[in-house]
Amino acid sequence: MSLEELAFLGLAVIALVTGLAALLVRELVHTIMWIAVFFVDLAAIYFLLEAPFLGVLQLGVYAGAVTVLLLFGIMTTRKRIFSREAVTGIGPAPLALALVTFLFVISAIGEFSQSEQPIRSYDPTYLSANLFGPNGPWLLLLGLIMLASVSGAIYLVREGRE
Repeated sequence: MSLEELAFLGLAVIALVTGLAALLVRELVHTIMWIAVFFVDLAAIYFLLEAPFLGVLQLGVYAGAVTVLLLFGIMTTRKRIFSREAVTGIGPAPLALALVTFLFVISAIGEFSQSEQPIRSYDPTYLSANLFGPNGPWLLLLGLIMLASVSGAIYLVREGRE
């Protein structure tokens, strides 16, 4: 078994564990933190599969922006984020999984940098043609609908509403 296969199996196990942990914890903030670890793990899998564009996109959009958006939504709508009655939480297990994921990312980057395959360039005109071409207004409308959904959700869950 090669190092890449071993790294992929390790990252797959981490993804399964973090996905299950996100489903099983009782606190919403802890669920979001487990999802954040899952997103970073998925980015590591992308890097391992030699898809650095998707890996960086995964880190920036999901592990960064979506996680912060979810945490911001919770902080603005709830007074008590953490409760003392919770039996689960962020302890040594998520930190150990994050460390293992980081080590796998470093090993994948090292393996990728030693690869003799030529780096293929990506022409961003295809992406910009889709974003700003005929699909652009639909993507803008989708963003506005998502913004309205978040605003409506904040209005519905705020305390003191009559």
